[in-house]
Amino acid sequence: SSVAISALAGLDTELPQDQMLSSLGAAVAQANNRLHEMSIEDPSVEGMGTTLTALLWSKGTIAICHIGDSRAYLLRDGDFHQITRDHTLVQSLVDDGRLSPAQAATHPQRSLVMRALQSGTEAEPDLSLIEAKAGDRYLLCSDGLSDVVSDDTMRTTLVQESDLEKAVARLIDLAMRGGGPDNITCIVA
Repeated sequence: SSVAISALAGLDTELPQDQMLSSLGAAVAQANNRLHEMSIEDPSVEGMGTTLTALLWSKGTIAICHIGDSRAYLLRDGDFHQITRDHTLVQSLVDDGRLSPAQAATHPQRSLVMRALQSGTEAEPDLSLIEAKAGDRYLLCSDGLSDVVSDDTMRTTLVQESDLEKAVARLIDLAMRGGGPDNITCIVA
């Protein structure tokens, strides 16, 4: 995770909108290369990796970079929906029509990640652009939140809690009360 964050930190500047996706892609490739170098230096870390979901703002445009099973959601005008697609075995079964979303939510292999930022494999993040609107709320989270707290509860929390830090604290508290079976990462912007 720290390798990915280090690679992305340099993007915390105002970029031209036409360079946002290529800059995110280059940062992910840089992180992937660093993970590969680390595995050569220390073979015991071979196969280590991380999921990554990141947003990059420039004026009214947001670039999204996503790989793995962390998620990004958008709350706009009361409508709350996931804006990333999980890179998991179970999501591929849903996409193929072999599982329903309800079945996927409780499937024992729902966290089996098919794509991640990982040493020894080529990084293949999803990159996309969306236009931001005043009043939008973005939630980035790990599966430690999304596997435990329902979409409806996340939406209600974001609608009811206007303070971003309090919204994050409330979401994390809900995940902990739900059993907190995994690391819980949550960012609201």
